[in-house]
Amino acid sequence: MSAQSTSRRWLITGANSGFGAAFVRAVLAAGDEVVAAVRRPDSMAEVVAAYPDRVQVVALDVRDPDAAERAVKEAGRVDVLVNNAGYGIVGAIEETSDADLRDAMEVMFHGPLRLTQLVLPQMRERRSGAIVQVSSMGGFMSFAGVGIYSAAKGALELASEALAAEVNPLGIQVLIVEPGAFRTSFAKPAALRISGEIGDYAETVGAIRDGLPSSDQQQEGDPEKAAAAVIATVGQANPPLRLALGPDAVGAIRGKLAAVAADLDATAHLGLTTGLESTVN
Repeated sequence: MSAQSTSRRWLITGANSGFGAAFVRAVLAAGDEVVAAVRRPDSMAEVVAAYPDRVQVVALDVRDPDAAERAVKEAGRVDVLVNNAGYGIVGAIEETSDADLRDAMEVMFHGPLRLTQLVLPQMRERRSGAIVQVSSMGGFMSFAGVGIYSAAKGALELASEALAAEVNPLGIQVLIVEPGAFRTSFAKPAALRISGEIGDYAETVGAIRDGLPSSDQQQEGDPEKAAAAVIATVGQANPPLRLALGPDAVGAIRGKLAAVAADLDATAHLGLTTGLESTVN
């Protein structure tokens, strides 16, 4: 994103808790402005009172297309969009209801892309801006019990990879953020969607079903440091597409890359021999 003489204006979804609240604090500490998009505007009352000239609140449930359009219009100029709103969903693929599957995709895929589409016209006109997609290490790799969550985040990542190729030449940065376990409200039992149980999946899914809620407030990751890393990356010269946050995320993603490379090496002799034979005259 091109340098600006004035403060940047950040539209942050899910700004009242977890990473969203950490992003708000970091942005304000940097001297920038915040448009906080939340389902309950009253939840931002203390922040607004402390920064009345630099915080604007807009009501938004990212599932609602009309609300998204209103929120972007009310926000006015948006220099940085942070698609942060989301939640955890735990269960085997077979255990997960169709309603939960569709809601996860609506909140963590369709909603972020809708907001991205809404802010892009003004960013294209200015030839500057940044889109920050808060994914997860689970958006790059997956394991038993988090397939639906990973599917939603992974879909957002792949769409954003294409988006980056489309908008980088127009001066717009795309950053995919892939946190590991951080001490946010993500794992709070009341915040998680946990599916019904099928006994046959106890050995594969049971560990995450029991372990994720019990990890709440025991995680090693510091949200304030994560937010600072994002702030430092947005707008830098030659920025990365992906930003893995936390030793667990860095390790898990490296493991996934190694596993994919190993599979490719093991099957290349098959894949490289599937072309049509040359016609010999």
